Amino acid sequence: MIRLDNREAIPESMRGAILALGNFDGFHQGHQAVVGEAIRWARERGRPAIVATFDPHPVRLFKPDAPAFRLTTLDQRQDLFEAAGADAMLVLHFDRAMASMEAADWVEQVLGRQLGCAGVVTGEDFTFGKGRGGNPRVLCEVGAGFGLEGRTVGPVHDAEGVISSSRIRDALKLGECETAARLLTRPFAARGVVQHGGKLGRTIGFPTANINMNNYLRPRYGIYAVTGRMPDGRILPGAANMGVRPTFEPPIELLEPYFFDFSGDLYGQEIEVAFHHFLRPEAKFDSLDALVAQMRRDCDRARELLSHIG
Repeated sequence: MIRLDNREAIPESMRGAILALGNFDGFHQGHQAVVGEAIRWARERGRPAIVATFDPHPVRLFKPDAPAFRLTTLDQRQDLFEAAGADAMLVLHFDRAMASMEAADWVEQVLGRQLGCAGVVTGEDFTFGKGRGGNPRVLCEVGAGFGLEGRTVGPVHDAEGVISSSRIRDALKLGECETAARLLTRPFAARGVVQHGGKLGRTIGFPTANINMNNYLRPRYGIYAVTGRMPDGRILPGAANMGVRPTFEPPIELLEPYFFDFSGDLYGQEIEVAFHHFLRPEAKFDSLDALVAQMRRDCDRARELLSHIG
Protein backbone atom coordinates (compact mmCIF):
# COMPACT_ATOMS: atom_id res chain seq x y z
CA MET A 1 0.00 0.00 0.00
CA ILE A 2 1.17 3.53 -0.81
CA ARG A 3 1.49 6.11 1.99
CA LEU A 4 0.82 9.63 0.72
CA ASP A 5 1.63 12.90 2.47
CA ASN A 6 -0.32 16.13 1.96
CA ARG A 7 2.97 18.08 2.16
CA GLU A 8 4.20 16.35 -0.99
CA ALA A 9 2.91 16.14 -4.56
CA ILE A 10 0.28 13.48 -5.12
CA PRO A 11 1.20 10.98 -7.86
CA GLU A 12 -0.84 11.35 -11.04
CA SER A 13 -1.99 7.74 -10.63
CA MET A 14 -3.74 8.72 -7.38
CA ARG A 15 -5.55 11.77 -8.71
CA GLY A 16 -9.25 11.37 -9.38
CA ALA A 17 -9.55 9.02 -6.41
CA ILE A 18 -12.47 8.36 -4.10
CA LEU A 19 -11.41 9.52 -0.64
CA ALA A 20 -12.61 8.32 2.76
CA LEU A 21 -12.05 11.31 5.06
CA GLY A 22 -11.88 11.22 8.85
CA ASN A 23 -9.66 10.63 11.85
CA PHE A 24 -10.32 6.88 11.88
CA ASP A 25 -8.40 6.36 15.14
CA GLY A 26 -9.15 2.80 16.17
CA PHE A 27 -10.80 1.96 12.85
CA HIS A 28 -13.89 0.63 14.62
CA GLN A 29 -17.14 -0.58 13.05
CA GLY A 30 -18.31 2.96 12.26
CA HIS A 31 -15.03 3.87 10.58
CA GLN A 32 -15.09 0.61 8.66
CA ALA A 33 -18.50 1.53 7.25
CA VAL A 34 -17.20 4.87 5.92
CA VAL A 35 -14.08 3.35 4.40
CA GLY A 36 -16.04 0.42 3.02
CA GLU A 37 -18.40 2.77 1.18
CA ALA A 38 -15.46 4.67 -0.32
CA ILE A 39 -13.85 1.45 -1.53
CA ARG A 40 -17.10 0.19 -3.07
CA TRP A 41 -17.65 3.51 -4.82
CA ALA A 42 -14.07 3.55 -6.11
CA ARG A 43 -14.40 0.05 -7.50
CA GLU A 44 -17.66 0.94 -9.25
CA ARG A 45 -15.99 3.94 -10.88
CA GLY A 46 -12.67 2.22 -11.62
CA ARG A 47 -10.82 4.77 -9.48
CA PRO A 48 -8.23 4.50 -6.69
CA ALA A 49 -9.52 4.31 -3.13
CA ILE A 50 -7.64 6.47 -0.63
CA VAL A 51 -8.19 6.69 3.13
CA ALA A 52 -7.19 10.04 4.65
CA THR A 53 -6.32 10.31 8.33
CA PHE A 54 -5.14 13.28 10.37
CA ASP A 55 -1.82 13.28 12.20
CA PRO A 56 -1.44 14.57 14.79
CA HIS A 57 -5.03 14.18 15.89
CA PRO A 58 -6.66 17.66 16.02
CA VAL A 59 -7.19 17.26 19.77
CA ARG A 60 -3.42 17.11 20.25
CA LEU A 61 -2.95 20.44 18.48
CA PHE A 62 -5.62 22.28 20.47
CA LYS A 63 -5.01 20.48 23.78
CA PRO A 64 -1.31 19.56 23.80
CA ASP A 65 -1.42 18.54 27.47
CA ALA A 66 -4.36 16.14 27.06
CA PRO A 67 -3.64 12.62 28.39
CA ALA A 68 -2.62 10.05 25.79
CA PHE A 69 -5.70 8.76 23.94
CA ARG A 70 -4.64 7.14 20.67
CA LEU A 71 -6.01 3.69 19.86
CA THR A 72 -3.74 3.12 16.86
CA THR A 73 -0.49 4.36 15.35
CA LEU A 74 -0.17 5.47 11.75
CA ASP A 75 1.52 2.17 10.89
CA GLN A 76 -1.35 0.22 12.41
CA ARG A 77 -3.91 2.29 10.54
CA GLN A 78 -2.06 1.74 7.29
CA ASP A 79 -2.16 -2.02 7.83
CA LEU A 80 -5.87 -1.90 8.67
CA PHE A 81 -6.75 0.26 5.65
CA GLU A 82 -4.77 -2.05 3.38
CA ALA A 83 -6.55 -5.10 4.77
CA ALA A 84 -9.88 -3.36 4.10
CA GLY A 85 -8.96 -3.00 0.43
CA ALA A 86 -7.79 0.62 0.09
CA ASP A 87 -5.07 1.50 -2.41
CA ALA A 88 -3.38 4.24 -0.38
CA MET A 89 -3.36 6.06 2.94
CA LEU A 90 -3.08 9.83 2.91
CA VAL A 91 -1.62 11.46 6.01
CA LEU A 92 -3.04 14.95 6.52
CA HIS A 93 -0.58 16.71 8.80
CA PHE A 94 -2.78 18.80 11.03
CA ASP A 95 -1.09 22.05 11.98
CA ARG A 96 -2.05 25.65 12.71
CA ALA A 97 -2.14 26.53 9.02
CA MET A 98 -4.60 23.74 8.25
CA ALA A 99 -6.66 24.49 11.33
CA SER A 100 -7.04 28.15 10.30
CA MET A 101 -8.29 27.45 6.75
CA GLU A 102 -11.89 28.31 6.04
CA ALA A 103 -13.93 25.23 5.21
CA ALA A 104 -14.67 26.28 1.61
CA ASP A 105 -10.99 27.05 0.98
CA TRP A 106 -10.00 23.69 2.41
CA VAL A 107 -12.36 21.83 0.08
CA GLU A 108 -11.17 23.74 -2.98
CA GLN A 109 -7.44 23.84 -2.24
CA VAL A 110 -6.85 20.47 -0.59
CA LEU A 111 -9.55 18.14 -1.93
CA GLY A 112 -9.78 19.84 -5.31
CA ARG A 113 -6.51 21.36 -6.49
CA GLN A 114 -4.03 19.32 -4.49
CA LEU A 115 -5.67 15.88 -4.44
CA GLY A 116 -7.97 16.12 -7.45
CA CYS A 117 -10.57 13.94 -5.73
CA ALA A 118 -13.59 12.76 -7.69
CA GLY A 119 -15.54 11.83 -4.57
CA VAL A 120 -15.32 12.04 -0.80
CA VAL A 121 -17.04 9.89 1.81
CA THR A 122 -17.41 11.04 5.42
CA GLY A 123 -19.48 10.26 8.44
CA GLU A 124 -22.65 12.30 8.81
CA ASP A 125 -21.21 14.22 11.77
CA PHE A 126 -17.83 15.01 10.18
CA THR A 127 -16.66 18.62 10.58
CA PHE A 128 -13.61 20.43 9.23
CA GLY A 129 -12.13 23.86 8.60
CA LYS A 130 -11.71 26.90 10.81
CA GLY A 131 -13.98 26.74 13.83
CA ARG A 132 -15.39 23.45 12.49
CA GLY A 133 -17.30 25.52 9.97
CA GLY A 134 -17.37 22.75 7.39
CA ASN A 135 -19.67 19.74 7.23
CA PRO A 136 -20.82 17.32 4.52
CA ARG A 137 -23.28 19.88 3.12
CA VAL A 138 -20.52 22.48 2.69
CA LEU A 139 -18.28 19.85 1.14
CA CYS A 140 -20.93 18.96 -1.46
CA GLU A 141 -21.87 22.57 -2.24
CA VAL A 142 -18.29 23.77 -2.72
CA GLY A 143 -17.13 20.56 -4.39
CA ALA A 144 -19.88 20.72 -6.99
CA GLY A 145 -18.08 23.69 -8.53
CA PHE A 146 -15.22 21.49 -9.70
CA GLY A 147 -16.93 18.12 -10.10
CA LEU A 148 -16.37 16.71 -6.61
CA GLU A 149 -19.18 14.49 -5.30
CA GLY A 150 -19.82 13.78 -1.65
CA ARG A 151 -21.47 10.94 0.23
CA THR A 152 -22.12 10.37 3.90
CA VAL A 153 -22.45 7.23 5.99
CA GLY A 154 -24.62 7.20 9.07
CA PRO A 155 -23.41 6.01 12.49
CA VAL A 156 -23.26 2.30 13.27
CA HIS A 157 -25.23 1.25 16.35
CA ASP A 158 -25.34 -1.68 18.69
CA ALA A 159 -27.71 -2.38 21.58
CA GLU A 160 -25.98 0.26 23.73
CA GLY A 161 -25.94 3.07 21.17
CA VAL A 162 -23.59 4.59 18.60
CA ILE A 163 -20.25 2.82 18.20
CA SER A 164 -17.53 5.41 18.79
CA SER A 165 -13.88 5.77 19.75
CA SER A 166 -15.00 7.31 23.04
CA ARG A 167 -16.92 4.16 23.99
CA ILE A 168 -13.87 2.04 23.19
CA ARG A 169 -11.60 4.26 25.28
CA ASP A 170 -14.05 4.12 28.18
CA ALA A 171 -14.19 0.32 27.96
CA LEU A 172 -10.41 0.00 27.98
CA LYS A 173 -10.10 2.33 30.96
CA LEU A 174 -12.38 -0.11 32.81
CA GLY A 175 -10.43 -3.15 31.64
CA GLU A 176 -13.34 -4.33 29.48
CA CYS A 177 -11.24 -5.85 26.70
CA GLU A 178 -14.07 -7.94 25.30
CA THR A 179 -16.29 -4.86 24.80
CA ALA A 180 -13.47 -2.98 23.09
CA ALA A 181 -12.75 -5.95 20.83
CA ARG A 182 -16.40 -6.23 19.82
CA LEU A 183 -16.59 -2.56 18.86
CA LEU A 184 -13.24 -2.63 17.07
CA THR A 185 -13.85 -6.08 15.51
CA ARG A 186 -10.44 -7.09 16.92
CA PRO A 187 -8.62 -6.76 20.25
CA PHE A 188 -7.02 -3.43 21.14
CA ALA A 189 -3.30 -3.79 20.42
CA ALA A 190 -0.21 -1.74 21.22
CA ARG A 191 2.75 -1.86 18.86
CA GLY A 192 6.24 -0.86 19.95
CA VAL A 193 9.94 -1.60 20.03
CA VAL A 194 11.14 -3.88 22.84
CA GLN A 195 13.43 -1.96 25.15
CA HIS A 196 15.87 -2.87 27.88
CA GLY A 197 14.52 -2.69 31.40
CA GLY A 198 15.75 -3.69 34.85
CA LYS A 199 15.68 -7.37 33.79
CA LEU A 200 13.90 -8.24 37.03
CA GLY A 201 11.54 -10.60 35.24
CA ARG A 202 14.24 -12.94 34.05
CA THR A 203 15.67 -13.26 37.57
CA ILE A 204 12.35 -14.73 38.78
CA GLY A 205 11.63 -16.87 35.74
CA PHE A 206 9.32 -14.47 33.86
CA PRO A 207 11.37 -12.57 31.26
CA THR A 208 9.28 -9.78 29.79
CA ALA A 209 9.42 -7.74 26.57
CA ASN A 210 9.12 -4.16 27.79
CA ILE A 211 7.25 -1.65 25.63
CA ASN A 212 6.68 2.07 26.16
CA MET A 213 3.02 2.95 25.53
CA ASN A 214 3.94 6.41 24.16
CA ASN A 215 0.79 8.05 22.72
CA TYR A 216 -1.53 5.09 23.25
CA LEU A 217 -4.50 5.33 25.56
CA ARG A 218 -3.65 3.69 28.89
CA PRO A 219 -5.91 0.72 29.57
CA ARG A 220 -6.76 0.00 33.19
CA TYR A 221 -3.62 -0.83 35.13
CA GLY A 222 -3.43 -4.51 35.86
CA ILE A 223 -2.67 -7.98 34.55
CA TYR A 224 -3.98 -9.13 31.17
CA ALA A 225 -4.16 -12.25 29.04
CA VAL A 226 -2.49 -11.14 25.82
CA THR A 227 -1.14 -12.34 22.53
CA GLY A 228 1.96 -11.02 20.85
CA ARG A 229 2.72 -10.78 17.16
CA MET A 230 6.43 -11.53 16.84
CA PRO A 231 8.76 -9.98 14.24
CA ASP A 232 8.53 -13.22 12.25
CA GLY A 233 4.73 -13.11 12.24
CA ARG A 234 4.12 -15.76 14.90
CA ILE A 235 1.27 -15.17 17.34
CA LEU A 236 2.15 -16.22 20.89
CA PRO A 237 -0.05 -16.26 24.01
CA GLY A 238 1.11 -14.65 27.22
CA ALA A 239 0.32 -12.56 30.26
CA ALA A 240 1.22 -8.91 30.67
CA ASN A 241 1.44 -6.27 33.32
CA MET A 242 0.19 -2.84 32.26
CA GLY A 243 1.13 -0.28 34.87
CA VAL A 244 3.85 0.84 37.23
CA ARG A 245 4.87 -2.40 39.03
CA PRO A 246 4.01 -1.26 42.58
CA THR A 247 6.10 -4.02 44.20
CA PHE A 248 9.28 -2.50 42.75
CA GLU A 249 10.95 0.88 43.14
CA PRO A 250 11.02 3.28 41.45
CA PRO A 251 7.61 3.01 39.76
CA ILE A 252 8.04 2.92 35.99
CA GLU A 253 5.08 2.76 33.63
CA LEU A 254 5.47 0.00 31.05
CA LEU A 255 3.62 -2.68 29.18
CA GLU A 256 5.44 -5.87 30.19
CA PRO A 257 4.28 -9.00 28.34
CA TYR A 258 5.62 -12.44 29.20
CA PHE A 259 5.13 -14.92 26.38
CA PHE A 260 4.65 -18.56 27.30
CA ASP A 261 7.20 -21.07 26.04
CA PHE A 262 9.24 -18.42 24.22
CA SER A 263 12.98 -17.98 24.32
CA GLY A 264 14.89 -15.50 22.24
CA ASP A 265 16.16 -11.94 22.05
CA LEU A 266 13.54 -9.35 21.11
CA TYR A 267 15.47 -6.21 22.09
CA GLY A 268 15.24 -3.50 19.47
CA GLN A 269 12.56 -5.36 17.51
CA GLU A 270 8.95 -4.30 17.04
CA ILE A 271 6.14 -6.46 18.38
CA GLU A 272 2.41 -5.93 18.77
CA VAL A 273 0.61 -6.90 21.97
CA ALA A 274 -3.15 -7.52 21.84
CA PHE A 275 -5.24 -7.22 25.03
CA HIS A 276 -7.75 -10.09 25.25
CA HIS A 277 -8.86 -10.35 28.90
CA PHE A 278 -8.35 -8.35 32.11
CA LEU A 279 -7.28 -10.69 34.91
CA ARG A 280 -6.83 -8.50 37.98
CA PRO A 281 -5.72 -5.03 39.11
CA GLU A 282 -2.09 -4.27 39.95
CA ALA A 283 -1.14 -5.06 43.54
CA LYS A 284 1.82 -4.56 45.83
CA PHE A 285 3.15 -7.79 47.35
CA ASP A 286 4.92 -8.15 50.67
CA SER A 287 7.53 -10.54 49.29
CA LEU A 288 9.01 -11.71 46.04
CA ASP A 289 7.75 -15.24 46.74
CA ALA A 290 4.18 -13.98 47.04
CA LEU A 291 4.54 -12.07 43.76
CA VAL A 292 5.94 -15.11 41.94
CA ALA A 293 3.16 -17.35 43.26
CA GLN A 294 0.53 -14.89 42.01
CA MET A 295 2.27 -14.56 38.65
CA ARG A 296 2.10 -18.34 38.22
CA ARG A 297 -1.63 -18.24 38.93
CA ASP A 298 -2.04 -15.36 36.47
CA CYS A 299 -0.22 -17.32 33.77
CA ASP A 300 -2.32 -20.41 34.39
CA ARG A 301 -5.48 -18.35 34.03
CA ALA A 302 -4.20 -16.62 30.90
CA ARG A 303 -3.26 -19.97 29.34
CA GLU A 304 -6.76 -21.20 30.01
CA LEU A 305 -8.42 -18.15 28.49
CA LEU A 306 -6.15 -18.21 25.45
CA SER A 307 -6.19 -21.97 24.91
CA HIS A 308 -7.98 -21.53 21.57
CA ILE A 309 -5.05 -19.55 20.15
CA GLY A 310 -2.07 -21.23 18.51
